[in-house]
Amino acid sequence: MTTPTRAAPTPTRATPGARDAVFAQLADAGRAEQVSRRLADAIVLGVLGAGERLPSEAELARRFGVALVTAREALGMLREAGLVETRRGRDGGSFVVHPGDADDTLLAARLRGLAQVELSDLAVYVTAIAAGCADRAAERSTPADDERLRAWVVAADFSGAASARRNAGGFLLELAVLSQSTRLVREQLRLQAEFGPLLWLGMRDAALRDTAAAAVRAIADGVAARDAATARAEVSTLLAGVARWLLAAKARIETGGTIDG
Repeated sequence: MTTPTRAAPTPTRATPGARDAVFAQLADAGRAEQVSRRLADAIVLGVLGAGERLPSEAELARRFGVALVTAREALGMLREAGLVETRRGRDGGSFVVHPGDADDTLLAARLRGLAQVELSDLAVYVTAIAAGCADRAAERSTPADDERLRAWVVAADFSGAASARRNAGGFLLELAVLSQSTRLVREQLRLQAEFGPLLWLGMRDAALRDTAAAAVRAIADGVAARDAATARAEVSTLLAGVARWLLAAKARIETGGTIDG
C-alpha cells in the first residue's frame, strides 16, 4: 500500500445507500480482517471521506455484528495501514486518513506482470458485474434513487486524474447499491478495492476522462428511464474503452516506453 497523505482530495459524493452498504453486517462475522477490509474499501473508494470520524468501537461492533475486540483489532489494522488515526480527548475518536494516489512505478509493474489474456479476462469480468448492476438498477431504482444518482453525477468531478479515478469507481458502486443486490455490492466493493487503482489508470488520459464523464451521465439517464439495455450498453462501452487503454499502455511498457507513451 502506498504511503498515505493527509491532504484531503475532493471526495466521492456517496449516497446513503453506499454508506449503508459499507456498514452492513458481515455474512461470516468474527474476523477482524473482514471488518478492516470493508472499511479500507470504503476509504479507497471515497465513500468514507478524509477527516471523517468513524463510529465508535462499540457502534462498529454492533453494525458489523462482531465482538467488540474484533472491531478494536480491525481499527488497529487500519491504523497500521495509515488509513485511520485515533485521537484522544473530548473530541477524539478514529478519523479517516485518505490514501495518496497510487505510485506510477508500482502500477506499471503490476500492469507488466499481468498477461494480456489476464487483463482481457479481468475487463470482461468487471464489465459483466457492472452491466449486471446497471440492469438491476434500471429495474429496481425508485424516482428518489434516480434523483440522488443524478445529483451525484452532477457533483462528480472528472477534470483531473485522481478525482476521475475516485468518481469512476464510486459511480459503479452507486449502481451496485441501486441494484439492491447484496452480492453485487459485495463483489463491486471487492473489485474496486483489488483492481480499482489499475483499472482506472487510464483516467490520466483527458479524452478518456471526458468519455467517462459522458458515460456516467448516459448510464444515469438510462437507469432513470428504466432503459436497462441502454444502461448496460453504456457501461460496456465505457469499460471497453478502459480495457483498450490498459492493453495499449501494457504494450508501450513492454516495448520500453512509459504508461503514457
